[in-house]
Amino acid sequence: MRALLDTVESSRELPASADVVVIGGGIIGSFTAYYLARRGLKVALLEKGRIGGEQSSRNWGWCRQQNRDARELPMATKSLDLWEQFAADEQEQTGFRRCGLLYLSNDEAELAGWARWGEFARSVNVRTQMLNAAEAAEHGKATGKAWKGGVYSPTDGTADPSRAAPAVARATMRRGGTVHQGCAVRGLETEGGRLSAVITEKGSIRTRVAVLAGGAWASSFCRQYGIRFPQATIRQTVMAVAPGAGELPPALHTSQISITRRSDGGYTLAVSGRGRVDPTAQLLRFSTQFLPMFMRRWRNLAPGTLEGLRSGHESLSRWRLDQPTPMERMRILDPTPDTAAIRLTHQRALAFMPALKDRAVTGAWAGYVDSTPDGVPGIGEIASLPGLVLAAGFSGHGFGIGPGAGHLIADIVSGAAPLVDPRPYHPDRFKSSAWGQVADF
Repeated sequence: MRALLDTVESSRELPASADVVVIGGGIIGSFTAYYLARRGLKVALLEKGRIGGEQSSRNWGWCRQQNRDARELPMATKSLDLWEQFAADEQEQTGFRRCGLLYLSNDEAELAGWARWGEFARSVNVRTQMLNAAEAAEHGKATGKAWKGGVYSPTDGTADPSRAAPAVARATMRRGGTVHQGCAVRGLETEGGRLSAVITEKGSIRTRVAVLAGGAWASSFCRQYGIRFPQATIRQTVMAVAPGAGELPPALHTSQISITRRSDGGYTLAVSGRGRVDPTAQLLRFSTQFLPMFMRRWRNLAPGTLEGLRSGHESLSRWRLDQPTPMERMRILDPTPDTAAIRLTHQRALAFMPALKDRAVTGAWAGYVDSTPDGVPGIGEIASLPGLVLAAGFSGHGFGIGPGAGHLIADIVSGAAPLVDPRPYHPDRFKSSAWGQVADF
């Protein structure tokens, strides 16, 4: 089994014009288009492959406030409410539920870090509960192990990566927007120094505003217009086991293994933070800016393969608007799962979760997590190309904060009062070093 994904029926015709064109149909682009359509704007959502086909359907599905960086916490809190509001307002199911997230540990330093975050969380009215040894043992009894402590965030939850982005895209169409799959954006046109049209493989759309929510492809796209957006992708692998271990918590994190119950009753398993760094020309270009990030994460990262070069999403090449682009040659990034990570994940899962011992492995998949030097997304209008709004580099956090990010981007585009302070996300910060600014997540 590979990563599952619901289908979306595309709109029939590409519009000649739109108030806003959203480039990229992952969770960020889908929610952006949805909130723009709700405001009565004529919006077109363009996706080179399938809605939600890349990292938006390959993640854990966690929607958390717990241990969020202070810059992202306000957006995470707003997003939880927006997940619920979407379900109430639309005839679509994202699988969102506030099932609570459980963290367990036997490491005193880790527990102390969680306690410090808990103190900060209380100062901004976020609920979190530190667990002593007895409480941790009760919450984590399915592991059959003793724990020194933990933390439980009862208002956090999960959504279904296979359903969410498609559900939002369908709701966007019902609100008057259009959705176009298999429609790669080749580039942009300008008039008087301002964006005037989006050029796709199927024709052009006149517009004065475009939102670049291209995920792992965003930096290469920016390069076509002399925009320096430092981005690097990490290949991360997850695996799935069959239903039948219902006594396990719905969402559990430990330093050794993390598990999430899926909608079908099975579980997604992963080792948090573990990934492969596939060398690419773009990675080398931005390597100095990513030194603070890699020095913080080096224990969980390992050298990868040449797959990143073959995929083409981190190319330094430039392409023409009248010829097929790398996005058309690689409609969906579907990288090879890391077999060593699969073995390690399964071994740890069986050691930590006795209930999984009789559960068959049903599949594994990988995805490219698009990261910025500080681990915080870039959201904001590009000064050198008025009308182009960047929304990328969500660093593995985009799924959970997708509703809040989409709402904020729609606020920026429409001139409405912002849902949260947009300043911590503005891409101008990438002109400075990330030393001392790397998100602690």
